[in-house]
Amino acid sequence: MAEVVLFHHAQGLTTGVVAFADALRRAGHTVHTPDLFDGRTFASIEEGMGYATQLGFPGEVLKRGAAAVADLPAGLVYAGFSLGVLPAQYLAQTRPGARGALLCYSCVPVTEFGPAWPADLPVQVHGMDADPFFVDEGDIDAARDLVAQAKDGELFLYPGDQHYFADSSLPSYDPEATALLTERVLDFLRQH
Repeated sequence: MAEVVLFHHAQGLTTGVVAFADALRRAGHTVHTPDLFDGRTFASIEEGMGYATQLGFPGEVLKRGAAAVADLPAGLVYAGFSLGVLPAQYLAQTRPGARGALLCYSCVPVTEFGPAWPADLPVQVHGMDADPFFVDEGDIDAARDLVAQAKDGELFLYPGDQHYFADSSLPSYDPEATALLTERVLDFLRQH
């Protein structure tokens, strides 16, 4: 079974993020859900990003992500939802021993954290094909580049325009897409 660190999105560690982690736990995986926002949650992406900016985004978010795994073993799968992709991708690319990366709703250019994606590090990127954050802000292009570099990389696009589609506590929740995402993530964790 895998040991996973799941970093939350800009609205904080919502009950929907915890519910997703619980689905992985029910399959037998160990899942850590660090709270980068000190218990705060927000009603909108804009409010959450405002708070992240106050903290010192992106630097402080990356620092808090690294601190959250400092006492954990090296062989982790790093997962992130949107804002949480930053620490997940950063740690997957830079912390020795990573077993995999699961990047949901977001992806940053590989060159933000190093010259190239680690050759043998498996990765999945998940996003909706009409999500304005994922498609219009360049994340989909970064994801395509990352997957092209990875020996074992997959980009999964789901029909729709919602950003946080796998967070069951938000209006953007899409049960069908979430079921498929969960199935693909569990398959990834079984393999890696």
